[in-house]
Amino acid sequence: QVQLVESGGGLVQAGGSLRLSCAASGRIRRINDMGWYRQAPGKQRELVASITSGGTTNYADSVKGRFTISRDNAKNTVYLQMNSLKPEDTAVYYCNGDIQWLATHSYWGQGTRVTVSS
Repeated sequence: QVQLVESGGGLVQAGGSLRLSCAASGRIRRINDMGWYRQAPGKQRELVASITSGGTTNYADSVKGRFTISRDNAKNTVYLQMNSLKPEDTAVYYCNGDIQWLATHSYWGQGTRVTVSS
């Protein structure tokens, strides 16, 4: 059994910063790609940023230059540093990981809410 637990969400004013963390635990042999997604009210879940096991990153155009994804493989943890936050960044942020034990499966965290006030 694998768990992804996010933390770091909250309420922040526009222009502020937050750092999200997501720690994986359980039966883990290897973690491949990890990513952060978000879902705003009334909208579909969208990819925010992803990072491979080797550190290659990918960002949605809407967050390029403001958000930074990183990971600590020794701690099975992925981070999302969010700067210059805008009200349109308000959403529930979900962590995702492709995690291998015997086979590789995709796992999701429970989500952490980020609210940016104007």
